[in-house]
Amino acid sequence: MFYYGVFIVQTDTGDNIVEGNPQVVWSANRAHPLRENATVELTSDGELVLRDADGSLVWSTGTSGQTVARMVITNIGNLVLFDPINATVWQSFDHPTDALVPGQSLVEGMRLTASASNTDWTETQLYATVTVHPDGFYAYIASAPPQQYYSMTPSEEKTGNYTTKVTFMNGSLSIFLQPENPDSNSISLPTPKYSGQHMRLMSDGHLRMYEWNIEDDVWHAVYDVMQPDNGDCAFPTVCGEYELCTGTDRKCTCPLRDNNSSSYFKPIDEESLGCTPLTPISCQEMQRHQLLTLNEVSYFDISHLVGNVTTPDDCKQACLKNCSCRAVSFRQYLHQTENKGYCWWVTKVFSLQSIKHELLDYNNYVFIKVQLGPSNSAAASAPSANNSKKVILGTIIITVLLAIAVTLYLERRERKKDEEFNFDQFARMPARFSFQKLRECTQGFSKKLGEGGFGSVYEGKLGEERVAVKRLEGARQGMKEFLAEVETIGSIEHINLVRLIGFCAQKSQRLLVYEYMPRGSLDRWIHYCHNNAPLDWRTRCRIILDIAKGLCYLHEGCRRKIVHLDIKPQNILLDENFNAKVADFGLSKLIDRDQSKVMTEIRGTPGYLAPEWLTLQITEKVDVYSFGVVVMELVSGRKNIDNSLHEESSNLISMFRGKARDNQMSDLIDKHSDDMASHQEQVIQMMKLAMWCLLNDGSQRPSMSTVIKVLEGGMSIETSILHRFLNTNTVLPLEDNPTAYSVQPQASILSGPR
Repeated sequence: MFYYGVFIVQTDTGDNIVEGNPQVVWSANRAHPLRENATVELTSDGELVLRDADGSLVWSTGTSGQTVARMVITNIGNLVLFDPINATVWQSFDHPTDALVPGQSLVEGMRLTASASNTDWTETQLYATVTVHPDGFYAYIASAPPQQYYSMTPSEEKTGNYTTKVTFMNGSLSIFLQPENPDSNSISLPTPKYSGQHMRLMSDGHLRMYEWNIEDDVWHAVYDVMQPDNGDCAFPTVCGEYELCTGTDRKCTCPLRDNNSSSYFKPIDEESLGCTPLTPISCQEMQRHQLLTLNEVSYFDISHLVGNVTTPDDCKQACLKNCSCRAVSFRQYLHQTENKGYCWWVTKVFSLQSIKHELLDYNNYVFIKVQLGPSNSAAASAPSANNSKKVILGTIIITVLLAIAVTLYLERRERKKDEEFNFDQFARMPARFSFQKLRECTQGFSKKLGEGGFGSVYEGKLGEERVAVKRLEGARQGMKEFLAEVETIGSIEHINLVRLIGFCAQKSQRLLVYEYMPRGSLDRWIHYCHNNAPLDWRTRCRIILDIAKGLCYLHEGCRRKIVHLDIKPQNILLDENFNAKVADFGLSKLIDRDQSKVMTEIRGTPGYLAPEWLTLQITEKVDVYSFGVVVMELVSGRKNIDNSLHEESSNLISMFRGKARDNQMSDLIDKHSDDMASHQEQVIQMMKLAMWCLLNDGSQRPSMSTVIKVLEGGMSIETSILHRFLNTNTVLPLEDNPTAYSVQPQASILSGPR
């Protein structure tokens, strides 16, 4: 295996290299080892290109079209491409891997990502990065949302425009707030020589400084930036998922019920760390959720505070009401004048830590969500012999009441045969509203937010909560089918899915009430319909990850797979912080877990439909294809189908295929944003993920859980993806055959808040 990168080697007095393990502080092909006879080339058009032995492109600087006069490795290990006037075109310091050398800095958007081990450079879920608002240097483990396990914040506060910078200097990591410098892209060569030190983010989450020891010719770990006061048990991966870390010897055990049984968890296996619930959490059976109380236990992440919660019971109830919540941590400080506590929620449970309350000034509890199985439920509900008479009497009373209810219902049905459908047959329906109530809350449907092929959306207010009311028009479903769909949508809950609050089904009126999303739909922000400012690269990445997580939950987190069938920017809504949520399940299709494919009529929107729609046999991979289209719209800042452009440019995906074939993918990067151009290498990597999702063969596309792993750095895209994307069988795009649609979608203008 071969790598192209920057290595630290030690030399003796005669400048001979000392034998030992060279330290890699930057690598271009970290996740893609090369074979013998691989090549690296500085091309005539200014791009540094790395190719494998078969000629396939592995990595490039993405600087094609720029003038590069020379390439230099500075005396502190920075690989730099300069133009003729010595301005920096590209530098490795802007693209760190897992290490820092003295003089190297991190700014917002850069991150260190830990490797799996000293010999396996595969990226893990652990990373450290610089953020602003709040300013500081933070370490996370990737999840949804990321969980913070370390923070370093500046000692000073500044106003105005400034840059937060973290620099490795003088044997330690320092954080600075500096005024923004318009010439920050230029580089001055550092004068100090390399000092025999480097820092590395390790696979256990520690950021350690290493120093070369001349006496014994080895690297020594001399300093740990992230060493917590309460020991290694405070790190997220010191034990496995759901495991409890105890003592200085870091003993790992599964959580116990009432300290005497482990009936809810079992070890994954003897070879690896981690515990798994005996019964997986099901959002379809939230009534069987229960919280397991762990006393004298803490959790490392306290960055996701549950607002207005001050008691343990309220903390637990907040978790039970949200299926995305997997645990909550509650802390009660001692000797407070106010009896106030703090509650933090967790969506994925990593390592837990055992603590001793007598050594702290607070009490801490963790409540872990578990799923009661049939045996648990039966045991909990089985009546004792002493209560048998009460049970019989209760049964008689219930039978009489049911008989009365049935009689009244039959009489009412006979009096009014066109009364609404019997809702009692559906076990878990969201709130039901009368048509009059929704007319009042929307002020007579006076403020329209947008409209689409299945109805119009209006702004409303229920009490103090702003809502979006969708009034369906020309609905093709019968009442039973409509209510079954409402029941399905109302029973799922996820942070990246728009929440269904309630519905109305009164005679011919059918309305859906959703949570209000103040930033509106995604198309508004990427198609520049409203003269809005362009989104920065970081925000676009977060939106892409949010969409992937919402789809992953529909495909893999529900009892029955839910295929959305109409993923497009108009159906991605944004909250005030530009967090994205998938909306509009009007076309969705349920697939049983034992089904590989289902037959259905063509649904969806031209330009976003996968080729297999021609066969009418679809799987959840049609959503993956649509996701790939949306990714390309996000990074290019244009519509997928734009008939206002010349014919050769009107279809984005066809144009993408041509640009990829000609190695000109950078031409597609959104020209509205300078920030996008400054992240060209990362944008092109995102385009390669879109390639994978856009493969004609649905079976070769990744699952959404795999997409998330790629986005979070847990796995890489295989180097052959460009070849596979360019060499697939040509299939007639469905947008070229509009008569194939059983439903003609109308032009969507859902761009306002909803």
